[in-house]
Parts: sequence; structure tokens; C-alpha cells
Amino acid sequence: MSGFYGIIDSLFEIRGFQVVYENMPYFLEGAWITIEVTALSVAMGMVLGLFAGLFRLSKNRILRSISVAYIDFFRGTPLFVQILLLHFGVLPYFGVDEAFTSAIIACGLNSGAYIGEIVRAGIQAVDKGQMEAARSLGMNERQAMTYIILPQAYKIVIPPLINEFIALLKDTSLVSTIAVAELTYRGNLVYANTYQAAWVWGAVAIIYFVITKSLGLLGDYVERRLATG
Repeated sequence: MSGFYGIIDSLFEIRGFQVVYENMPYFLEGAWITIEVTALSVAMGMVLGLFAGLFRLSKNRILRSISVAYIDFFRGTPLFVQILLLHFGVLPYFGVDEAFTSAIIACGLNSGAYIGEIVRAGIQAVDKGQMEAARSLGMNERQAMTYIILPQAYKIVIPPLINEFIALLKDTSLVSTIAVAELTYRGNLVYANTYQAAWVWGAVAIIYFVITKSLGLLGDYVERRLATG
């Protein structure tokens, strides 16, 4: 035990370790804000993505064109540019100037485009005979989609949705550019005050890794449950 305490004492003599230890609650608050931004953005993205995916498969040319334009734009341009465009260029015209709200809207719109493709792929993965069987039972297309196709597609899209959550969580570091006080932003403030680059950014990286690894393990568990369910 004396050896263990000796190592701890030695660590506390290192300036970088002291900085990380003293600011860990500050970093963890930023990590929680990162999770909040991600969760709210993905929730928004799931709603947008459901409609985008359904519209993409619609026989209505107008709805299909709107969906294609939306998906292509947000998948074809960098999230960083989208954040700046919405926060500084578009959202102020609608009275939105709060960075946290802008971050959720920007990330939500971006996530919706990717989820739209996930939903489309999930629906197309359901056997076409399911729709034909539902129609033979007297269901119209909307009823068949609601009660037969979407529930089956749901099991297919859960794993890629979790992957999208993980990917977006890492991408939320970009909202630090509009002063959202998430993990990366707080890491940058601590670094600017201490210049302990390796320790500060190492701690930030480890926190991100722990969160994403935990979500990855959750995704593996859910995928196994769905495979056996």
C-alpha cells in the first residue's frame, strides 16, 4: 500500500495531473452537456429522419424531391459549416441566438439526414411480401406501413441508430466554436489557462472514449438481444 500511495503522491507533484484532478468536475459537467446536446439532437433527428426516409420512398414526386434535397444537402456539406451557417446566418432571423439551441438544431438537422437514409434502408430491408400480405388483408398502404412494415424495420435500424448517436456525440465537439460549454469547449478554456496540452487534451480524449465505449457496449448488447428476440 505504501508503494501505491507513493505513486499517488508522485502524481500530485506533476503540474499537469494537478490541473486535471482540480478540473475533473468541470470536465464532467461539460461531458454531461455533450450528452444532452447529442440526445436532444438525435431525438430531433429521429423525427426528421422518419419523415425524410418515408418521403424518400414516397410515390409523390414533390415529397420525394424535398427529401432528396434535404438529405443530400446535410450529408454533402460539413457539419462545421452547417453550425456556423445556422447560428450566425439563418437562426437569428427567427429570433434564435442562443448557442445551445443553435447547436441542437444544427446537429439535429444533420442527424436527421443520416437517420433518413437509415430509415429508408431499414424499410427496404423488410421483405416486400409483407406489404403484399398486408394489402391482401384489406389494409391500405398507410396502415400496412404503420402496423406491419415499420415495426419490423425498427429492429433493423436500432444498431445503426446507436452508431449514429456515437458518431454525433463525437461531432458535437464542433459546437465549441459557437461557445457551447460542452466538453471540448471546457477543455480549451482549461488549456488556455494552464498550457498543459498533453494532460488536458488527454483527459478530454479519455472522457470521450469512456462515453463512446459505454455506448458501443450498449449497442452490442441491444444487437444481441434483437438477434435472439
